[in-house]
Amino acid sequence: MAAKNDTQSKILDVAETRIRVSGYNGFSFRDIAADVGIKSASVHYHFPTKADLGVNVMHGYTERLLEYLGDPEDNNVSAKALLQRYIDRYHQCLIKDKAMCLACMMGAEASSLPEVVAQEVARFFELNIAWLKTVYQRIDSNEKKKKLKAKALHLLATLQGALIIARTMGNTKIFERISSEFVH
Repeated sequence: MAAKNDTQSKILDVAETRIRVSGYNGFSFRDIAADVGIKSASVHYHFPTKADLGVNVMHGYTERLLEYLGDPEDNNVSAKALLQRYIDRYHQCLIKDKAMCLACMMGAEASSLPEVVAQEVARFFELNIAWLKTVYQRIDSNEKKKKLKAKALHLLATLQGALIIARTMGNTKIFERISSEFVH
């Protein structure tokens, strides 16, 4: 993706925040324009369609997460520390960001998303699963690939669900109790 200018970055930041709080279908270009302090036509100038905006927001979110997580094969960081880093990022969503994971929100709306946006959300999950499988492989190099994928899916689904439940119940301790089973 091309380098973003300040206005594009602001649009992307505002759109991400709105999606993480209200979902992809919970905002319009007028909402984004008002939040950024520009005209709706300016949003369309940078992102001709809502699908273009959605793809860019999801792509940026995915890339930032992968950068934060780091190389799953980095021998300078233990596999268990990498798993903890993964869990911590979800915890940050809940505590610091006070929002849902972008992919969780958009995934819940998958049937109503434009195909290109749904594909970018699926890419997020595929890359997360691949990252987690690599980390789990480091923990147990004898583990079969099918089992590694099952473990990755279990952690991903559990953290996504824990976010939803903790946010809905207004109780961050729920997330902490659920996530603690994954790193000993």
